[in-house]
Order: sequence, then C-alpha cells, then structure tokens
Amino acid sequence: MLDGIIDIKPGYSGGHVAKPTYEQVCGKKTGHAEVVQVTFDPNVIPYRDVLEVFFASHDPTTKDRQGNDSGPQYRSVIFTHSDAQRETAEAVIREFTAEKAFDAPIVTEITPFDQFWPAEAEHLDYYRRNPLQPYCAFVISPKLSKVRKKFSTRLKAGAG
Repeated sequence: MLDGIIDIKPGYSGGHVAKPTYEQVCGKKTGHAEVVQVTFDPNVIPYRDVLEVFFASHDPTTKDRQGNDSGPQYRSVIFTHSDAQRETAEAVIREFTAEKAFDAPIVTEITPFDQFWPAEAEHLDYYRRNPLQPYCAFVISPKLSKVRKKFSTRLKAGAG
C-alpha cells in the first residue's frame, strides 16, 4: 500500500531445512521465522523508511512472540542483504532505543540473509481474502490502520 513497495511475499527464512512447510515451521524445529519478503524501489522509498514501517507494524520487544502467537518462528528479525542494510538497521534500533520509542527493549535480531522460501498458496493475500476472519479483524486490521495513519503521506493512490 506504500509508494515504492513493488512486491511483498509471505514465507520462511533463517532456518536449516530446505523448502519448509508451514506445518514444519510451526513445529519449531526448522529454525525458520515466518517472514515477509519486501521488494522495494530505494529511489522511491529508502530502506530506512521500510524499516520504520516494519517497526510500526509489529512488536519488536517480545522474544519469540507476536501477540498470542509464540515460538521461535515468531521472533522479530531483519534479514539484511548488505553491510549497508545491517548498519542502517542497527542505527534505527539505536535511535528507537535512545528515543524510548517502545515500552520495553527492542529484541529484534539482525541477521545476514541466506535463503527465502515462499509460503504455500493459501498464505498469499490471506488478509485480502479473509478480512472477517477473527485474526484478520482483531489483529491485522488495527495494525493496518496504524500504518495507514502513520505513513499517510506515503500511501499509493487508493490505498488509504
């Protein structure tokens, strides 16, 4: 929904099993995190701004947990593709920490990217296809509203 974001894909990264399934990742033994691969145009939206959206759209202060979901697959993690991305992510975390932007310390991991495995088809466009599903209605909708409000000047036409 933001200018400069070209594509997003749900999937898995950071583990040691090739082509993991959702069930395997939920079994907590693959080492993978549930992730979103974001493809963006850095000439339109800088990496730093992508990170600000990341931090605004989830809880970076809970280890292995997002809301009621717990386990290592729910850890807050940034997979970087370069030293420059790692340095930017570290700087953003330092700034948010100094500003006390969150009520607890940020526990987000910064890890070099290795491999992304796309999620199964039923996970693609899940929110759009299931807006009334309780998780979508009570967890995702408020997060999207927060992002739309905070980044209103960056929204694509018709995304508000």
